[in-house]
Amino acid sequence: MSDQIKHECGVAFIRLLKPLSYYQQKYGTALYGLNKLYLLMEKQHNRGQDGAGVATIKLDIEPGKRYISRHRSMASNAVADIFEYIQKKFAEVQKEAPEKLTDAVWLKENMSFTGEVLLGHLRYGTHGKNKIESCHPFLRQNNWKTRNLVIAGNFNMTNVDELLQQLYDLGQHPKEKADTVTVLEKMGHFLDTENQNLFDHFKSEGNDDNIEISKLIADNINVQRVLRRSARDWDGGYTIAGIMGHGDAFVMRDPSGIRPAFYYYNDEIVVAASERPAIQTAFNIQLEDIKEIDPGHALIVKKNGKVSVDMFSEPKEKKSCSFERIYFSRGSDASIYRERKQLGRLLCDQILKCVDHDVHNTVFSYIPNTAEVAFYGMVEGVHKYIKKYQRDKLLNRADKITDEELTEVLKLAPRVEKIAIKDVKLRTFITQDADRSEMVAHVYDTTYGLIKKDKDMLVVLDDSIVRGTTLKQSILKILDRLGPKKIVVVSSAPQIRYPDCYGIDMSRMGEFVAFEAAISLLKEAGKEDVILKVYQQCKDSAKLPKEEVVNYVKAIYEPFTDQQISDRIAKIITPKETNAKVEVIYQTLDNLHVACPGHTGDWYFSGNYPTPGGNKVVNRAFVNWMEGKNQRAYM
Repeated sequence: MSDQIKHECGVAFIRLLKPLSYYQQKYGTALYGLNKLYLLMEKQHNRGQDGAGVATIKLDIEPGKRYISRHRSMASNAVADIFEYIQKKFAEVQKEAPEKLTDAVWLKENMSFTGEVLLGHLRYGTHGKNKIESCHPFLRQNNWKTRNLVIAGNFNMTNVDELLQQLYDLGQHPKEKADTVTVLEKMGHFLDTENQNLFDHFKSEGNDDNIEISKLIADNINVQRVLRRSARDWDGGYTIAGIMGHGDAFVMRDPSGIRPAFYYYNDEIVVAASERPAIQTAFNIQLEDIKEIDPGHALIVKKNGKVSVDMFSEPKEKKSCSFERIYFSRGSDASIYRERKQLGRLLCDQILKCVDHDVHNTVFSYIPNTAEVAFYGMVEGVHKYIKKYQRDKLLNRADKITDEELTEVLKLAPRVEKIAIKDVKLRTFITQDADRSEMVAHVYDTTYGLIKKDKDMLVVLDDSIVRGTTLKQSILKILDRLGPKKIVVVSSAPQIRYPDCYGIDMSRMGEFVAFEAAISLLKEAGKEDVILKVYQQCKDSAKLPKEEVVNYVKAIYEPFTDQQISDRIAKIITPKETNAKVEVIYQTLDNLHVACPGHTGDWYFSGNYPTPGGNKVVNRAFVNWMEGKNQRAYM
């Protein structure tokens, strides 16, 4: 992606179903769980580079001994930093008494992070609050073991104000206005309620032994009920993993399946993660053995090791995030790899039409590195066109083809080159805007001598175009120096028109070049009244319950075709004094759904939000833009 955006977070969960001594005997280490958690997190490091955290819980620890361990980091390589911190503890033992490292019982009793339940998190901050307190896992502590709660998640809630008010109404006083706080405290409240109800129940049966009652509570907590009550009023996209102090654990997924969640279990381990290949690689598991947590369901692991997948909220129409397939998730997932190639293939007709089917004088390239797989698919599509062209040329001639003509037809092939090269070492650290723009212009370098000046056309594939800033300030400038007569910028994603409110850092209307293009066209056509009408409708909708709100911002785009907006985008992103003609091609929504049929969440393209809160967010984002407020439209 030429315009980098922060996105998504990643979760990693492991429950060991055997004693630590089992793993010591079978795998040669009692730290099997920690090693696997490290792998799970490293294989998902693409999901968060603003921080990371780890928490573990030991089962059946006697009172007075520490059973919860947590460490968080905001280091540049946070995952490695966390595990180096943990490793130092064991390195000291290795130095002083190495035999203790093979004593699983001693390790559990004396060393932190040797629990049977492990939870890891990778964080991408979506609105600049990069501080250690913002890093997951979050911990709600209590002297009653069954009231302790650790959570970590990939989520954003759109209705934080509403959820906060509910906490106020309960008599609570949350310390911060954030969805992480509201989620933790809401779950904590219903966990407390579950504890109290069970306590009262066992007391009413005549049991006066509080130690025995505590054990009975641990055995009988209904995790499904706690989750159902907690999530009743949530509006957002989420995968949330949690551990209760006594050892019950869960991984829950929102009713629309917006955020991803996968799991696997056998008689040794239960594992869950945000991405399937992480589980495959860390545990050497076949793809078909890994399952997806269904929308509105939770993977629940009781302290006694019982595993179930239970519904906590009525599933809605599945709207899994399509951006996961286009860009966010690693392309090593087999299905994602195929889908990205298909996205490239489906663009071929538009591309070939744009270059007048002149493959001989067209060079095909891509913006590194995430567009690479879609590029392979696009090249395969061009190869398919060339084979058809060759077949038609050879079979449909009335006269005999000459050797020279035959040679010319058969040597036709796509001219595939790596034109743009990203200089990963270059950092735009200068603070003055003018100087930063100058530095941005040099983030990419180029390969010279491959383009025939004023004769060749150059097609460059990007996986998505958000702001168009890097294209304008850097990429198009360096490509134009090569002398092509036309530059065709191709996006494997459709036009990004609307903000996201479920975990991606795209929350401000003014950030989208497609929105800038539509506003420009409205003003040029003398239709400022459309802008003012939408503004008033959006302001009025703020007073309505979220269930009654519609997306009024769609009216901004309605007067224009996709092509008109693409043409205006091309004009906006073309730097001054560019010699080549610049055109922009976007994936169509229909083809997106053909390529990614299982992930139809497309609200940032279509404006069709899967939850009522999404419509409130997009309208608020438009109001913020109109009023010059540079802030995101949800907490």
